Amino acid sequence: MRLASVHTLLIAATSLLLSACSTLPPAGITPVTGFEPARYTGKWYEIARLDHVFERGLSDVSADYTQKADGSIRVLNRGYDTAGARWKEAEGRALFNTSPDVASLKVSFFGPFFGGYHVVALDPHYQWALVAGNNRDYLWILAREKTLPADIKTALLAQAAALGYATEKLIWVTQTRPDA
Repeated sequence: MRLASVHTLLIAATSLLLSACSTLPPAGITPVTGFEPARYTGKWYEIARLDHVFERGLSDVSADYTQKADGSIRVLNRGYDTAGARWKEAEGRALFNTSPDVASLKVSFFGPFFGGYHVVALDPHYQWALVAGNNRDYLWILAREKTLPADIKTALLAQAAALGYATEKLIWVTQTRPDA
């Protein structure tokens, strides 16, 4: 293979890899507008999630968001590893994809690698949220309390299903341990 062909192939492969790592919402997903980052800060409990390797086996998962002076958001995720009988934490940084009044962010826990974080439904009083990732493999239901009323769960499940998420695969997170 000629050197020019190898170079072209590497550029094409790199472009494909980078486009697969988009932090924008998937097609048909619209983040909340009129978002107020200061109201979103604080602790949120994970009510449900689609399974993924970063949280596999964790119960009592929470996220704590802190707005920083530079406009970024500090993210502290915490969950209990039932198999290891210990708490795990991961600290990350979130940046807005466009402007702070659009709930579309990119979050990094691992250096230069970012994932999408898009609030697609939000209680007017910031008591619950439906959060999508950069594809339909990532979905979270979050709340300020460790439980959600059944009618709100039902409404969020219906909205997620209408957006194309496999809601039957959601993991309902137990929240039985006291906060540390």
